[in-house]
Amino acid sequence: MKSTKLPVAIFASGNGTNFDAIAEAELPIDIRLLVCDHHDAYVVQRAKRKGIDVLIEELHKGEKRSIREGRILKTLKEQGVKVIMLAGYMRIVGDTLLNAFPNKIINIHPALLPSFPGKQGILDAYNAGVNKTGVTIHFVDSGIDSGQIIAQEEVFRKEGDSLADLENRIHDVEHQLYPRTILQLIKKGVI
Repeated sequence: MKSTKLPVAIFASGNGTNFDAIAEAELPIDIRLLVCDHHDAYVVQRAKRKGIDVLIEELHKGEKRSIREGRILKTLKEQGVKVIMLAGYMRIVGDTLLNAFPNKIINIHPALLPSFPGKQGILDAYNAGVNKTGVTIHFVDSGIDSGQIIAQEEVFRKEGDSLADLENRIHDVEHQLYPRTILQLIKKGVI
C-alpha cells in the first residue's frame, strides 16, 4: 500500500532536540533521511535509534558547496524526498538544493526575524538586552535567515534571566511551534 505521508529529509548539525520534536510529533510525514554535517553530532544517534537513515556529508577543505550539495541531492532524489526541514543545520543551503526544492525547504530560527539572524540568535538577543525575542519558522532562500516568514512566537525575557534560562524557554517554544507549523503547511497544501 502506498504511503500518504509526505516524504521529508531533516538536516541537522548538533544535538537534535528539534529533530526529535518533529520525529515524535504525530505528523503525516515519512522521515526518509537525516542529513548531518558532523559525524559525531548527537542527532545521528537519535536518528539511528528511530531507524531513520543517516547521510553524513561533512564539508571537505577546499571543496565547493555545489559538489557537496550535488551528492546530497542525489541521495534525496533516490529517497524520494519532497520537502527539506532544517532543524539546527549550521550550513548555508546553496543554489543546488534551493533550485531543486523551490519553496520546499523550511527552517527554524531562535529569534524573531528579521532581528538577530545567523548562528547566535539567542546570544545576540540576550546581549542586546531586548525584553522580547522568540522563534521563527521561515522558508529558506539564498540569504541568511531572510526567507519568507511562515510563523513566529514570542518569548519574553524575565527579570534576572540567565542566558541558559532564555535558551531553555526558546527551545521549549521551538519544540511546539515547529511541528505545529509543519502540520499547518501540510494541511494547507503548501508543502
